[in-house]
Amino acid sequence: MRRLALDGTCSCGAVQFSVEDQFLYAGYCHCSRCRRSSGSAFSAFAGIQKEKLQVTSGEANLSTFARNDDNVRSSCKVCGSFLFAVVRNAEFVHVPLGTLVDEPSIRPMFHIFVGSKALWHEITDALPQFAELPPPESLDRGGPQASDSTSMGSASRSTGSTAAEVPDLRPRLDREGE
Repeated sequence: MRRLALDGTCSCGAVQFSVEDQFLYAGYCHCSRCRRSSGSAFSAFAGIQKEKLQVTSGEANLSTFARNDDNVRSSCKVCGSFLFAVVRNAEFVHVPLGTLVDEPSIRPMFHIFVGSKALWHEITDALPQFAELPPPESLDRGGPQASDSTSMGSASRSTGSTAAEVPDLRPRLDREGE
């Protein structure tokens, strides 16, 4: 039976949260900032409406850092674990999948910022890859598909955005070098 809520925590347990198992999308981010903050080749995350995540204990132990106006990261003051980021006009949160105690029903659906991925890492799955961000309408239909016009291999750059035609629902992730 599928759980309605998932538990999450930092590595020391000082902050705990609950999030509904209703993520809209999940992916792997290969941007340089995610690599640095995770200490690995990429970060695995899932996106959900902000009101579906609740800090259940240790709220006083949360520290926030604004990467920019549209990416405010919350971490544990005690152990430093990154727990979630408030994004997309403060309407959504991105939750690192590794902070979840329980297994979510969603699986990563795409790779983003592969144009700036670590050169020593090879992507070996068949998920769609985007040099930067996927088309905005793809998040509305449950994630990017391999048939999306901007889906590219790891060496390609994304072109042909449809952002003028469709409201931009993408998270405003930091671009390489900003």
